[in-house]
Amino acid sequence: MPELPEVEALSAFLSQRLTGRVIARVQPVAISALKTYDPPVTALEGRTVGSVTRHGKFLDIEAGGLHLVVHLARAGWLRWKDRLPAEPPRPGPRNPLALRVRLAGEAGDGFDLTEAGTRKGLAVHVVADPEEVPGVAGLGPDPLDPGFTLDRFAALLRGDRRRLKGVLRDQGVLAGVGNAYSDEVLHAARMSPYKQASALSGEETARLYEALGGTLREAVERSRGLAAGELKAEKKLGLRVHGRTGQPCPVCGDTVREVSFVDSSLQYCPTCQTGGRPLADRRLSRLLK
Repeated sequence: MPELPEVEALSAFLSQRLTGRVIARVQPVAISALKTYDPPVTALEGRTVGSVTRHGKFLDIEAGGLHLVVHLARAGWLRWKDRLPAEPPRPGPRNPLALRVRLAGEAGDGFDLTEAGTRKGLAVHVVADPEEVPGVAGLGPDPLDPGFTLDRFAALLRGDRRRLKGVLRDQGVLAGVGNAYSDEVLHAARMSPYKQASALSGEETARLYEALGGTLREAVERSRGLAAGELKAEKKLGLRVHGRTGQPCPVCGDTVREVSFVDSSLQYCPTCQTGGRPLADRRLSRLLK
């Protein structure tokens, strides 16, 4: 799933290519991806793109007073095409295409929104104000916002009895952090994903705050300037524990372990994060004490 660093890089990539360009055609293919109908997506046609920004994991393309707001979900992606096919896009069982946006001009360039797999979560909204999108309106503060201070972070954690893994992933608490980077932040902070948020000491809160900002800024810098098609590979290369079950921890050399859930999993290093103690699979038992 694309998270804050990838969507930040994607918005920068698109800003260079879309700003000042006129949208010629918007062609929906997977109707299930359309979450609004008034105005229709075709209302973007003929409008000039003014900006491309990000709200958490949401991509926001503003054109002539309307906003194309996209959430890529688990398996969605944006694929830039220097030359789009001339024939109209068609749905099909093996075609992951959900929406096509063609720009005006002889180049025939634009982009496709695609979504692999059978579980569909890609969401496309056309609104006058991004706050009309419920997911955007409910976002917590952005961890990379200059105004996101240690005191504000501490206030978010105060009284929250949930485990850190769940708190970091909660978009109503922090905008943009998902499954992968929550694992990375906790590894950088040397904290168990099962540690209770409200139980953190002042020193631990500060350490987690630094790990949160540092991990995300480092990931954004790694992705800066990359083409859209290179961002997924760069994300995987930069991860230390997430998705690396069974591999050695790059910090201490211990084996990275995994805890599986119904529809996701987390990865961690026992030596770095849990005092050498393995976490029990939540499907079977709780944290071994």
